[in-house]
Amino acid sequence: MVAKRDYYEVLGVERSAGEREIATAYRKMAIKYHPDSNGGDPDAVERFKEAAEAYEVLNDAEKRARYDQYGHAGVAGSAGQYEQVGDIFEAFGDILGTGLFGDMLGGRRGRRQRRGADIRCDVTLDLEEAAVNTVKTVTFSRSRACGSCDGKGTRPGSSLERCRRCGGEGQVAQQMGFVRVQTTCPSCEGSGTMIADPCGDCAGAGRVAGNVTIDVSIPAGVDDGMRVRIPGEGEPGPSDGPAGDCYCFVSVRPHKLFQRDGQHLIVRLPITYTQATLGAKVEVPTLSGATELTIPKGTQAGEVFRLRNNGMPDPRGRSGRGELLVQTYIEVPRKLGREQRDLLQQLAELERTEVTPERTSFLEKLRDYLTGGDATEEADA
Repeated sequence: MVAKRDYYEVLGVERSAGEREIATAYRKMAIKYHPDSNGGDPDAVERFKEAAEAYEVLNDAEKRARYDQYGHAGVAGSAGQYEQVGDIFEAFGDILGTGLFGDMLGGRRGRRQRRGADIRCDVTLDLEEAAVNTVKTVTFSRSRACGSCDGKGTRPGSSLERCRRCGGEGQVAQQMGFVRVQTTCPSCEGSGTMIADPCGDCAGAGRVAGNVTIDVSIPAGVDDGMRVRIPGEGEPGPSDGPAGDCYCFVSVRPHKLFQRDGQHLIVRLPITYTQATLGAKVEVPTLSGATELTIPKGTQAGEVFRLRNNGMPDPRGRSGRGELLVQTYIEVPRKLGREQRDLLQQLAELERTEVTPERTSFLEKLRDYLTGGDATEEADA
């Protein structure tokens, strides 16, 4: 005769383990060695039975006390001897659950309420609105309790009847070989009741569609395509279950001046040739109004100036505001007055003799390229 293993060892718990820890350990063992998960392996079946016997003793305060004092001899004859796996489901349906690997709740008292469906609504913002905390009013379609039957689904004057398939238990048992499995009744969906005479307005659903208008708080910095969760504003759950959520999807309109890159804003600033050459102070637009920017002497086209804390906030509140990136470009006039033309011609004459070092270097490279100067030097070398 094979000696029995220590029950605490079987479940993998300490001798000081509490009831919840023991129950959790047993459930893990039951899942691990469940015959359906192990192809009917005989060793797994025996482990499955062994775990059930250990749990029966350690889950009972009186049996556990006798076992702690006298060992297996103290519970001889009182610990269950499970010859069939189906007997285990009969004994511990409350912990193995209503399904094959259900929650640690069983029977009708442990039936979980089903949650209602999530729904969607949409809102469109200007960039200025997206930059600050704002509240928008949205309207969307959602079910509500039927006024004719007060959400019961039955015709006025009639009542619910007990489900004939499950006898009002909400669960049905199926025998799968030597395994007995409890599942939610497909006829009543676990409610234990049936509607024999449905309401004419809602066809027994207990709900009818209707429009809902609510205010949505949208955090500063929200970006195009983000969504805001509104808890409990979705479809109501069946059988008085919890409602789902409503998700408000945000669209942000394109702005005339600013382009967005995450938390940063980009604006292209036109400056004249003289401003770029001599330097200047110019006004730059921001979301909060105009601000002054100093253009240094010799600014080149395409240079970027960063204005801190003038971008968009972080909608999650993890960081501050982004930057405003001011990108300059040289604005070339399409029409010139006589005086402007004369001055530019004088400047052009001057540039022919007084050229910058950078331009001299470029002209030398261009001349060498056209005349093949580099090739000649390589040949001489």
